[in-house]
Amino acid sequence: MSGAAEAADALERFMLALEARNSSPNTIRSYRTGLETYLEFIDRGGHDWRSPGRTVLREYLAELGEGHVRRTVAQRLAALRSFYRFATRQGLTAGNPLAAIATPRQPRRLPGVLSVAQAESLIGAAEGKDRAQPPAGRAGVAGALVLRDTAIVETAYAAGLRIGELASLTLGAVDLRRGEVRVTGKGRKQRVSLLGRPARSALDRYLRSGRPVLVAEAEARMASASASAGSRNARPVVPGDVLFLNRFGGPLGARGMRLRLDTLAREAGLPEGFSPHTLRHSFATHLLDGGADLRIVQELLGHESLATTQVYTHVSPSRLRAAYTASHPRAKRTAGDEPPAAGPRDGATDLSERRP
Repeated sequence: MSGAAEAADALERFMLALEARNSSPNTIRSYRTGLETYLEFIDRGGHDWRSPGRTVLREYLAELGEGHVRRTVAQRLAALRSFYRFATRQGLTAGNPLAAIATPRQPRRLPGVLSVAQAESLIGAAEGKDRAQPPAGRAGVAGALVLRDTAIVETAYAAGLRIGELASLTLGAVDLRRGEVRVTGKGRKQRVSLLGRPARSALDRYLRSGRPVLVAEAEARMASASASAGSRNARPVVPGDVLFLNRFGGPLGARGMRLRLDTLAREAGLPEGFSPHTLRHSFATHLLDGGADLRIVQELLGHESLATTQVYTHVSPSRLRAAYTASHPRAKRTAGDEPPAAGPRDGATDLSERRP
């Protein structure tokens, strides 16, 4: 087997190992893209993928850095390190050639968050405030979509969900009586997040009056297709137990949900840079502003490391101010306070009077 064939075989074995570890589809896709690019570079230069020298690796990183931002370079390096660790454990390589290569430092960027008023404006846009009335023939579907949009925004904001988690929710994942939603997050790990009263109410209205209309739309389309093309060629589009449906009654995927949230954000007049993940950032920041414990927020977000959650302490100025005011001995002094008189404070000892 040639070196290129052996490298391709090692890559496929590594991909299978990632799937066995329940890595997310996005991670698997990203790792495959990065590693295929790397192995093409190795093959093009006639190098041995098992033991590329430091010079070869630096050439690859230089080439990679010309067309990618530092975050992408760091992600590609992470994929390479993981691949070579796997290859070493499998006895395919003598060691990890990237052990001596430093990962480029990433600039620390604080996540953008909405104010409470902006979050309420987004919910108002989803509820269809100031929106033109739909044509009479589409009023039923349009009304169902308003209920769906409201439930999507309320659920995302109340539970702090990623867009993929939101799109993959099923009917069985939501318990309105207990106000809970069971979420499958990164690495297919499950957690329970909570729903406040507005989110529960929005979901209840959607499930009672919105989703059945969209399911009926799907059934009508299926019946029409069956009548025109024959039942043998008709494709059922009823989505089963998927929670959020599109206007045709099929599952509303992450891409469609992202486009819909972007439209609502523009209608709400939100600033540039809004993304569905902004709602997740806002969820965490507003919880901390309200006095929630950092570890509780970590559990609700599904973060493995508390360090990942701690970024929100830097974007929660009211929490920082409250902690400062409650803790610092000089924080409560008002503008009219006079500075203390010179000399030792009450209970303190004048160091000049101490004897050796």
